[in-house]
Amino acid sequence: MTKRILPILLLGTMLAQAQTNSTPLKAGDSIPNVTLRTEEDKEVSLRKLVSEKPTVLIFDRGGWCPFCNRHLQSLVGIERDLADAGVQLTAISMDQPSKLRETPHRDKLGYQLLSDSDAAAAKAFGIAFKVDDATVEKYKGYGINLEAASGRSHHILPYPSVFIANTNGVIRFAHVNPDYRVRLEPAKILEAARAAKAGTNAQ
Repeated sequence: MTKRILPILLLGTMLAQAQTNSTPLKAGDSIPNVTLRTEEDKEVSLRKLVSEKPTVLIFDRGGWCPFCNRHLQSLVGIERDLADAGVQLTAISMDQPSKLRETPHRDKLGYQLLSDSDAAAAKAFGIAFKVDDATVEKYKGYGINLEAASGRSHHILPYPSVFIANTNGVIRFAHVNPDYRVRLEPAKILEAARAAKAGTNAQ
């Protein structure tokens, strides 16, 4: 990613102006029954995945986004602590399955990456927004092709978000920020995961 790409990434049109008419899920809501896909293009039921153990779900825009990549890499530092707490970590990307393998430093990310290229999960969680046509074209000028990344023409991206759900599929923690430059710190995610896990055990 070159420095000259950053100005286009900072366009205000990528913020709340482009949001869809939806409301993000919050603590106490149930996660939606959606299907995601692995890097091998195999289907994964989100509810089934979460039923296995408490889960931290990280929504990011794709491997083309430097802010997303830095955040994903920063989560490596809490992988072991989450595992020790009995919590699994999963990142959900708008990239199509084959593109997940191209995520920068993928070999250093021990956690699972899943594809939401059809935007079903982003829509169901209430965090989807449509990128306007002018911005899509400007992105192409900087070497960012949203259609090539997702394999779809919907031009939908998710607000970078963190959801933590218990094994019953109930959301215990939710953090959504329309400003994609602002990401929740790993330490705060770990703290929220431990608190959510304690709440699950108390039920």
